Amino acid sequence: MSGNLRPRPRFVEPIPIENHAMENIRFIRETMERSGAFTAVPGWGGVIIGATALGAAFAASRQTGPRAWLAIWLIEVLVALLIAGWATYQKASAVNLPLFSGPGRKFAISLSPPLVAGAMLTVVLYQSGLVNALPGMWLLLYGVGVVTGGAFSVKVVPVMGLCFMLAGALALFAPAGWGNGFMAAGFGGLHVLFGIIIARRYGG
Repeated sequence: MSGNLRPRPRFVEPIPIENHAMENIRFIRETMERSGAFTAVPGWGGVIIGATALGAAFAASRQTGPRAWLAIWLIEVLVALLIAGWATYQKASAVNLPLFSGPGRKFAISLSPPLVAGAMLTVVLYQSGLVNALPGMWLLLYGVGVVTGGAFSVKVVPVMGLCFMLAGALALFAPAGWGNGFMAAGFGGLHVLFGIIIARRYGG
């Protein structure tokens, strides 16, 4: 008869519902903290971009023709995009978020239209012989994109965008020979300054 005896099922004490709730709250809080740390703007990447922009401004200032001047800045744009993409990926990976998470996707969508508009206006202004207007236009539209994209990031990002807009506005009404100086101060100096702030305060 002992062979017919079946072991009694072990009683498993149910996990209180409060524990499930606390686990969910902890997961949500950690996710929000990671998202908050991801500003979608790479600080150290901005510093590197600023350094390359300073080099480009120096090289551009030594050119005598508009075609070579424009070529240098177009190369700088490509270099900056590569650096920004790599640095953003590294920053997103550090907080275990997808590259195009909420903040990253919104920032990219908001930044893209002003950059596309700037590219189109570059062609028009260059063909019209208005190369001297390019520095102001680039700084202004880039600032607009950073301000709108910065609405989904930390407060320092739209402040950086406003500084770019101010630099662009001043460049538009400044003497033509000051263009490279404004480019160096804007794309070089502002990127370095705010890049250091973002890197130290918001996780790289």
